[in-house]
Amino acid sequence: MLQNLLKKHAEKIRFIIVGIVNTAIDFSLLFILVKKLGLPDVYGNIISTSVALIFSFFANKTFTFKDNNMSIQKAVKFLAITLFGLWVLQNMIIVGFKAVFGPLIVSPDATLLVGKLLATCASLVWNYLMYRKFVFNK
Repeated sequence: MLQNLLKKHAEKIRFIIVGIVNTAIDFSLLFILVKKLGLPDVYGNIISTSVALIFSFFANKTFTFKDNNMSIQKAVKFLAITLFGLWVLQNMIIVGFKAVFGPLIVSPDATLLVGKLLATCASLVWNYLMYRKFVFNK
C-alpha cells in the first residue's frame, strides 16, 4: 500500500526534494547577502532566487519531471513562471508581511525569515501547478 502511494506520487515527492535543496540554496544565499553583505531585502532576494532558479530548472527538468527534450520554448516558459513566482509573488508577500507584522515582531531577522517562508510556500504551489501544466506537460 505504501509502495503504491509512493509510486502514485513519485513526481510530487521528487519535486519536494528538489524544492528542499533549492530552498536551502535560496535561503542561505539570501541571508548571506542581506545579513553579511548588507544588501536590501528585495535585492538580496532577487539574487538568491536567481541562483536557485538555475539549479531548479535543471533539477526539475532532469530529476522531477524526467524530461529529455530541451527547447528554448520550455526554458522561456519555465523562466517566466518562476520569475513571476520569485520576483512578484515572493516580494509582495515579504514586503506585505513586513508591513503588517514587522512592528509586532521584535527581530527584523525573524520577520524576514517568516515572510520568506510564507513566500516560498506560495511560490512552491504556483511553480508546481504551472510547470506541470505549461512546461513539462506530457
